[in-house]
Amino acid sequence: MLRIIAAALFVIAMPLAAFAEDKQLAGLLNSLGNRQELVPLKTVVIARNGEIVAEQGYRGHTTSESANIKSASKSIISALVGIAISKGLLEGPDQKITPILKADLPDNPDPRLNDITIGNLLSMQAGLGRMSGPNYGRWVSSRNWVRFALAQPFDDAPGGQMLYSTASTHLLSAILTKVGGKSTLALAREWLEPVQGFRIGAWERDPQGIYLGGNQMAMSARSLLAFGELYRNGGKTADGVQVVSADWIAQSWQQRTNSRFSGDGYGYGWFERQIGGETVHFAWGYGGQMLYIVPSLNLTVAMTSAESGPSARNGYRDALHELLADIIETAKTS
Repeated sequence: MLRIIAAALFVIAMPLAAFAEDKQLAGLLNSLGNRQELVPLKTVVIARNGEIVAEQGYRGHTTSESANIKSASKSIISALVGIAISKGLLEGPDQKITPILKADLPDNPDPRLNDITIGNLLSMQAGLGRMSGPNYGRWVSSRNWVRFALAQPFDDAPGGQMLYSTASTHLLSAILTKVGGKSTLALAREWLEPVQGFRIGAWERDPQGIYLGGNQMAMSARSLLAFGELYRNGGKTADGVQVVSADWIAQSWQQRTNSRFSGDGYGYGWFERQIGGETVHFAWGYGGQMLYIVPSLNLTVAMTSAESGPSARNGYRDALHELLADIIETAKTS
């Protein structure tokens, strides 16, 4: 019975219909095991033109095993917001958030709370004090994460500089729960069900039972790739089902601000930078959980890594960007 269940789970994990191996890309992935700067790397899976062309697990890991994708899940929250807008559950990026979250507003709220929009949360421009980095622990130790986030002092006006904060995407999860009438996980499973191979496993919740928007989400590299392929394909599944509107993808990939740490552009839950001479849209999670989309080459790449340290500060994220540049160069010649 266990073997039957395991086989069934493996079939579910297959995101694409075919595996058309690219020997050059497969050779590149096979050569990575001894690169010292890539020791935390667990898996890489590459799709081109809608087919997996190379994949590799390292040090006993596989592309179908579950991994904590950390903040790469912020791009999934963005997709759910776009779907909610297309379903009429939300008005659009300019909709103000306080009427939806009024039950959790602090006493004597700062009037600037009334100016925060859905789009501000998506682009990390809410202006509220950051609940990532050194502030993350005290935020998730609070009794009500939504209320705690809304009670933070403003560090900038809504629509101002980018202040990267997981609290912003968690507020979006709370908003989705309220307007959708179901948990964010239930909505994700329902709305993204047509995407072959997409599956969310374990996912942390706050004390009120709201799923943590933008962190602590378990997915496999293949599942993450399936989500990336949806965006690369203009929001359509391989069978032609429109899951996310093409317009929402264009809005999400439009640069609205810049990271003060990396200088990368940021849209609605997606980073953007030039890598290997190409424009790349990517999701990035702590430790090096990456989803790259290179539209010009019809290329999607997912990577998972050990949660061994802050990949930006220790240089590991840059090593992954360099690996993607190698993949891009190889794809151009294969």
